[in-house]
Amino acid sequence: MTTLPKLPYGLSNFRQVALEDYFYVDRTNYIAQLEAHGRYHVLMRPRRFGKSLFLSMLEHYYDQRRKPEFDALFGKLHVGRNPTPLANAYQVLVLDFSGIDTTRGMDVLLQGFAFRVEYGALSFLERYGYPQDAINAVQQQSLPQAKLGMLLRYVAQTGQKMLLLIDEYDHFANSLLAEDMDAFRSAIGKGGFVRSFYETIKSATQAGTIDRFFITGVTAIMLDSLTSGFNIAENLTFEEEFHDILGFTREETFALLRPLAECCGMNPDAMMDDVTYWYNGYRFHRRCHTVYNSDMVLYFAKKFDQKACAYPDRMLDENIASDYSKLMAFFSIGDREDNYRVLEALVTEGEVIAQQQRRFDLDKTFGRDDFISLLAYVGFASLVSAQSDRMRYAIPNHVIRELYFQYFLIEWERRNQLALPMHELADALYALSNSNDFEPLCAKLEYVLQHLSNRDSMRMDEKHLKVILVTLLFQTSVWRLQSEPEVNRRYPDILLRERSPFELAGQHLIELKYAKKQEGEAGWAAKRQEGLEQIAAYRALPEIAAMAKLHSWLLLSDGDRVEVVEVDQALP
Repeated sequence: MTTLPKLPYGLSNFRQVALEDYFYVDRTNYIAQLEAHGRYHVLMRPRRFGKSLFLSMLEHYYDQRRKPEFDALFGKLHVGRNPTPLANAYQVLVLDFSGIDTTRGMDVLLQGFAFRVEYGALSFLERYGYPQDAINAVQQQSLPQAKLGMLLRYVAQTGQKMLLLIDEYDHFANSLLAEDMDAFRSAIGKGGFVRSFYETIKSATQAGTIDRFFITGVTAIMLDSLTSGFNIAENLTFEEEFHDILGFTREETFALLRPLAECCGMNPDAMMDDVTYWYNGYRFHRRCHTVYNSDMVLYFAKKFDQKACAYPDRMLDENIASDYSKLMAFFSIGDREDNYRVLEALVTEGEVIAQQQRRFDLDKTFGRDDFISLLAYVGFASLVSAQSDRMRYAIPNHVIRELYFQYFLIEWERRNQLALPMHELADALYALSNSNDFEPLCAKLEYVLQHLSNRDSMRMDEKHLKVILVTLLFQTSVWRLQSEPEVNRRYPDILLRERSPFELAGQHLIELKYAKKQEGEAGWAAKRQEGLEQIAAYRALPEIAAMAKLHSWLLLSDGDRVEVVEVDQALP
């Protein structure tokens, strides 16, 4: 019988993972690389990418108080067999800036930031046995930079050297940036409490009290905004040698999935293909392979139904979806219309080209290259290839594509003052999946088209028609939706494939045609015939012919009316 590993989904405490024998992908080999590379590092990765667990691993490796546990924690890992001279050499200060309220004004924000600093400082002082007067002195300070400064004063008196670890350094700043640019500038700009806090860290590195630091976050926007106040940090995000420091490689992902597949008698290669489709695609350097989002892969394995041998109903965890949805507020930074065009190009053309921006300057115009580079930081786009300094970016995987189309629906409603009742759309999608009835969804598509603003309706063509239909289809996850998949060097517009664990009434091939109004009924008839012939050619392809319960649809529109034809009945 296949032994399944314990899965650490949602766990970020390295001690618990190591001592309780959870599945763990060893990244301890990077410790020596980091030490050789320098002292002051920051690393940006998308949300839910394993940053907190990695930081916890560093904490346990360097902490003086963890030395008796070293063999138990690291004995089976690379660094346990190859320890560095700095193992268990530091007093370690850990700060976490997630969960700070940015919605109730600057005073509440300051209090939240100060509380996070005080919490980390007091935990540090108690762990290393500092006197009560040190604890009292930190508590008596009101500003976060003063709390940190007081802590550092007591550390300096002992002659000890400190390792500083900061998790989610920009979590609150990203929310602030999207909600209130003036508040962001006030907190992070010259004289702001955040800049003063990081200036305190810089001073402590110069004095030798903070010997090293490692900081994680999502974007470099706040780091760049600190400018000379914190110009000592080296950003490892796009460095080739640290590309795989977080996330799972293909081999590591397969090692996790194979026991799941084998315990159910399933094909592990087929499962791997599905997981690749949903969760792979992140590349941070042009010469590197793609990596998988580790939390997403662990979610799939955790929620895989071993009794029914079925995939999760939802392939994207609600917690991850919520995190990424918050980052969509970034879409309004700069020119919202230009940003919308970038997103539109990603979903219609499949890729965008930009010059990668290594530094963000919010005092200058936030342009197209800045926005695309920001999408790459947060995980909404990923590097495909590069030519000189021009980078090709694409949507990394299917779960991110789902989030894009959820955003598109919201954006349409905003741009066109359109209110599409979601329960009615859900009913229409259910009619298609449960009884192969396309007419209710066709009516919803027609409703959207008729309520588009002039600026959107004037740009209507087949690509934009498909974006609208796909956006509606993406409001359910019962299908594996493929837009223009390559099938024997041909590209049908849409395939809706059945996926585990759902048993649907049918699978669907959809071809769309746009007929210009000025071409009249003759143009409509010509597009209709063209579509019928294309569908006949697609249905002759072996891969499509082998699809069980296949229904083929031709959808025609002139940007106002919509006709849907079930081609199985229309073909001779």
